[in-house]
Amino acid sequence: MSQAAGLAAQHMAAELMGGLVSHDREPIPSIALTTDTSFITAWANDTGYQTIFSRQIDGLGNAGDILMAISTSGNSVNVLKAIKCAKNKKMKIIILTGETAGKMKNLGDVRICIPSTNTQRIQEGHLLAEHILCELMEASILNLEPV
Repeated sequence: MSQAAGLAAQHMAAELMGGLVSHDREPIPSIALTTDTSFITAWANDTGYQTIFSRQIDGLGNAGDILMAISTSGNSVNVLKAIKCAKNKKMKIIILTGETAGKMKNLGDVRICIPSTNTQRIQEGHLLAEHILCELMEASILNLEPV
């Protein structure tokens, strides 16, 4: 997972907890698995970076939860392992990737592929998709029409 994907995950988790359109709604429980630097550095030092997300999912994930898997290439090993773990826990999976979707192509319940091979354009498209998803969730929770 790239630095940009990590920032995108943090941004989306903040919008879900705090509110994108409405700050008057209940928070939508969400965390970015990129933020616990103590866990990430200790786990990676002891076992490697390939399982930094799957280990957290193993501890925190439950059936019916949603994993938003973000990888520009669709080939990030740590994200692929997170998807496998989430599937084993019967979680729903939304993948957010680039045009080809790489190895993630057929792994999500929902697949959002930004139609580009340019990393910057894919990352910009991810932010737009994340805002749309947050807006749709809020509209659904509040019984409103999306803006």
